[in-house]
Amino acid sequence: MSDLVLSENHGPVRHVVLNRPNKRNAFDEALVRATGAALRAAADDPEVRVVVVRGAGAVFSAGMDLGTLAALSEDPGALGAFRRTCLEGWSAAEEMPKPVVCAVHGACLGGAMELALASDLRVMASDALMGLPETRIGLIPDLGGTSRLPQVVGLGRAKELILTGRLVGAEEAERIGLVNRVAAPAELDAAVNALVDELLACAPVAVGLAKRVLDTSARPALAATLELELVAQERCARTEDFAEGAQAFKEKRQPEFSGR
Repeated sequence: MSDLVLSENHGPVRHVVLNRPNKRNAFDEALVRATGAALRAAADDPEVRVVVVRGAGAVFSAGMDLGTLAALSEDPGALGAFRRTCLEGWSAAEEMPKPVVCAVHGACLGGAMELALASDLRVMASDALMGLPETRIGLIPDLGGTSRLPQVVGLGRAKELILTGRLVGAEEAERIGLVNRVAAPAELDAAVNALVDELLACAPVAVGLAKRVLDTSARPALAATLELELVAQERCARTEDFAEGAQAFKEKRQPEFSGR
């Protein structure tokens, strides 16, 4: 297993830890692949009953790596292959018959928030931020963000968060149902452990089957909407606005969008 992702066993609980702290756990292709591999390994291990996804360092994850975004702006045709790799990893969290808890601290942005949405439950530090800022660089949240967020917070809230790219703090995130629990930063691990203990007190087969039924009920057309995300994103990736947005992001300035 790559040291980009650490897998730690705590009894029947597997912690999958993003371990690229010097890059704020930003996802390049290597980290995406390592995350997917770690999640699949947890899913396949019969000794694991609950999975916790967290990040090393100051933040959970700043989202997609700047270099990866720049490369995609120069070669939009590569978007589909990279997206498939991401979706395979993120879907491993949603599809495994075990509850997955995402522990959010610092920041959880873009593709990282989409990983959190693919998880079953989210616990957030009170000083953390979450958001899907893709529209601010000329893209859409295409790793399940536009497909999963409406079922978590409702269509109106999802439209507001995605169309504006606005970030939300922990208090608002809990109020709108984006996260299940909020804890002081020093108490985040304890809050995660308390939730995990509640999950472990339940029958594993029943939990796994309930998860499957709930997900199917909430997102019966997930495959279709994920395909729509790809079509929309491929169109966005070829616009002048995305090229400008990626360049502005790199230069840390406001983009000047033209609508082309």
